[in-house]
Amino acid sequence: MILAAGEGRRMRPITETIPKPMTAIAGRPLIDYALDRMEEAGIETVVVNSWWKAEVLEAHLAQRKTPLIEISREEELLDTGGGVKRALLHFGDTPFIVANGDSLWLNSLSPALERLANLWDDAAMDALLMLFPTHGALGYRGTGDFFAQPGTSIRRRKEQEVVPFAYMGVQMLHPRLFEGAPDGPFSLNLLYDRAAEAGRLHGMVHDGMWYHVSTPEDIPATEDAFLAGHTLKMV
Repeated sequence: MILAAGEGRRMRPITETIPKPMTAIAGRPLIDYALDRMEEAGIETVVVNSWWKAEVLEAHLAQRKTPLIEISREEELLDTGGGVKRALLHFGDTPFIVANGDSLWLNSLSPALERLANLWDDAAMDALLMLFPTHGALGYRGTGDFFAQPGTSIRRRKEQEVVPFAYMGVQMLHPRLFEGAPDGPFSLNLLYDRAAEAGRLHGMVHDGMWYHVSTPEDIPATEDAFLAGHTLKMV
């Protein structure tokens, strides 16, 4: 699944006419790069949720032949958790990958989503999040999201704490994570906290490149670094 329904307020004025995942980096919308990464990992069907400027997003996606795209249009903005919960009927009872529509990354030797799936341990995990070192994340200005513990266990940043890993907006989830989840809009953070309390929240550090695109001012530097990253991979 790709989350593409939000307003992208920090990307205004660009997002006054398009959803944030339609923001162009090096001549292509961000969402196309996310779809490319899913296709490279062998994912054949992707659910995309829509709300803000939904017609613009859906018209663009209709031009893409692969992977197969199924639209989950929301009548009200459901936030990350509510958006995924609404789309659960597409996934049955098996774990599935979810990426933010504005997450931009390059793979290393193997597709990151393939690594994520291979690392999944159904007996131990309800959520497996892709992380990236904060010191190497272009455009990232935060204090980190998680601290990596032995194995794949992670814990959230505490108040006033600086931690070394940022969440990339890419994850693998199991439908059971949503048991007892509220109706309507809610954040996936609610479910992360629940999984963490049960010892079932885990992380994987990405071994490729990640670019944090938050505001219009981030775009030029992101484009330069992204194109340079492509060049490095081809050498």
